[in-house]
Amino acid sequence: MHQLYFYKPIKPVAYRNNSIKVPEDIQCPHCRAPHHFIYFNNGSQKSQFKCKICSYTFTKDVIPKESKYYCPYCSYALFRWKELNQHTIYKCGNYECQCYSVNLKKLNKKELVLYQNNPGHFTLHYIYREYHFELKQIQHTKPNKPIVDLNKIHNSQHILGLILTFLVSFSVSARKTVLILRWVFNINVSYQTVLNYAHTASYYCHNFNMKYKGEAEHIQAADETYIKVKKKNKYIWFYMSAAKRNITSYHYSDKRDVLPAITSMHEALKTVDPKKPATIITDGNPSYVAALQYLNAQKSYDTKTQHHKVIGLQNLDSESEEYRAFKQLIERLNRTYKGHIRQAHGFSSPNGAIALTTLFVTYYNFLRPHSSLNYQTPVTLDFLEGICTIQAKWIKILSMAYG
Repeated sequence: MHQLYFYKPIKPVAYRNNSIKVPEDIQCPHCRAPHHFIYFNNGSQKSQFKCKICSYTFTKDVIPKESKYYCPYCSYALFRWKELNQHTIYKCGNYECQCYSVNLKKLNKKELVLYQNNPGHFTLHYIYREYHFELKQIQHTKPNKPIVDLNKIHNSQHILGLILTFLVSFSVSARKTVLILRWVFNINVSYQTVLNYAHTASYYCHNFNMKYKGEAEHIQAADETYIKVKKKNKYIWFYMSAAKRNITSYHYSDKRDVLPAITSMHEALKTVDPKKPATIITDGNPSYVAALQYLNAQKSYDTKTQHHKVIGLQNLDSESEEYRAFKQLIERLNRTYKGHIRQAHGFSSPNGAIALTTLFVTYYNFLRPHSSLNYQTPVTLDFLEGICTIQAKWIKILSMAYG
């Protein structure tokens, strides 16, 4: 006995009153469904279609004859795909484009099945981002200008050095720093005084970090890690020189989008010789790709910066296997950073997070011995040689920063 199957027929697209209908010459390139089963998929732009039969997303016959940008692979006119606050994305709609063909061949069997069921999960066509800002408008985050003058504080410079030593170098909380100074050294300072001194010192240490961070090697590892500010996730972006282990860039942001990626990458590339090709190793965050595309388009450097991605925790591709060691460097830096800010139990303001991050970078680059560097600091400074105590080194750094 044969089993009967009953299928519910798919109805054509039902349009609302006064809505724009899909032109009659539009046909799904995947299943050849007529225009009755196709609808617009990107709102008021009316440049992207989606098939109701097979859920295939495509663009066709909506490419303007005169376009602002053209695909470098097939010379096809790019159409405006997405309009965002920071940039506009243009996309190539040619399915015979070399870029699309190459990316399509890279998909494995499981990815091909997923792509056929939901093409929107993949970006195989060539895309171009037009940014709404210039490079000179990008500003690196730094601590707020302090209201306390370190030359006129009531306590001595030695006490200031002890506060930074316990708070930053030994990652002790501000309240425990007060107790150590009171019970061990018989020094009475308030909790707020410790915070005021730290915020003031961070302002000067930021300028010191930018001035003395040293020249970076051509290979740098980058990553972003989250912190808690007002019980919400915020992000700190780090760039580290692979050979010298020094932090070349640090940046605070609310999101993991393109603008903070550009800001942090631009600061990191300032220390690289512009005549030598630089290489950035990151994870799979697409913001790094967009940032690199923007900086290379600015032609600020003589050579193009290269980019390599390390995906996941296992080496599933040759690129991840080759550059895994560099990614592990920045991951260890993140763990060290988290260990130094854990005592804060989150921050009540962005300036507090930026201040402690700045002081951490000062300690990491100039005061913390590194085992892989024969217990030398990543950046060695002549004026710190011969100073035995770490609190005296903090005072010397501050004197060089605001002196």
